[in-house]
Amino acid sequence: MFSRFKKKRPVDNLVDKPPLAVDNSNRITVPLSFLVLLANDGKAINLYKHQIRSARNGGYLSPQKGRGMEFEEVRPYQAGDDVRSIDWKVTARTNTTHTKIFREERDRPVFISVDNSKTMQFATRGVFKSVQAQKLAALIAWSAYFHGDKIGGQLFTEKNCQEIKPQNGKQGVLQFLNAFTESSDSSAHNISFERVILRLQRHTKPGSLIYLLSDFRRLNATTEAYLAKLSRHCQLVLIFILDPLEKKLPQSGRYQFTNGQKHVTISDGDKHKLLSYQQRFKNHQQNLETLAKKMNCLLITCDTTENPVDILRK
Repeated sequence: MFSRFKKKRPVDNLVDKPPLAVDNSNRITVPLSFLVLLANDGKAINLYKHQIRSARNGGYLSPQKGRGMEFEEVRPYQAGDDVRSIDWKVTARTNTTHTKIFREERDRPVFISVDNSKTMQFATRGVFKSVQAQKLAALIAWSAYFHGDKIGGQLFTEKNCQEIKPQNGKQGVLQFLNAFTESSDSSAHNISFERVILRLQRHTKPGSLIYLLSDFRRLNATTEAYLAKLSRHCQLVLIFILDPLEKKLPQSGRYQFTNGQKHVTISDGDKHKLLSYQQRFKNHQQNLETLAKKMNCLLITCDTTENPVDILRK
């Protein structure tokens, strides 16, 4: 499928095409061909704090100190330091030998974990939460590709969890995106959210950049503890995806909702239920904000009506 597409429109030439991420014609599901075309938008997004400084070195700053491209600090000379790094100006000024310390630049894999559970198959406006998650994931993957990173990921539901090993190049992106079209709930048992995060820990290397996209409806204290542990060894970004109706119910009227099997009617007549509903969501959002602050990680919020490119550019 992609080989035929590639002959007609190579991915590298998509930068001249108009943005596609705001196209909501695919509201319930999104085809692989559309996710491939998001390379155009992904190239224009810079998700990284530090820019690449050398094509032969990595684009990120390693926590390990050593000889590299990025200056870190000057400190008194210690036994074993490279004499070539002595800062002679500071040494002359202080009359004590000082050496320059550099922080090495290294490549790191980008791992994108996407929730495709039943609660993500929902929307009242815009696109399904699952579709918005896939768009965001594709944009992140393409951005990582254009920065020369390995791309891998994880796609999970209540019944299945699939990991994609990080790879370089377009093949890595396409392998990851193709998982959205091939996923199936073949497992005989439920898979809890905490189990998903445990698998995430096992499949990501320390120093990885991890994006976790979800509505976090299955978040609990155990999962929070696992996420906190993961954030100590990796850079973690949480992307909270929601529908506008989850933030605030309509002011008046009766509304029916269905999942294809069950039907629920909500009326504005019961003010207590309306306030309780809104308070539960507010508590959920505040809990996520507190967790992100505690883990010192970034929390990004995106609803089903927003432009995912604008969200990531922020």
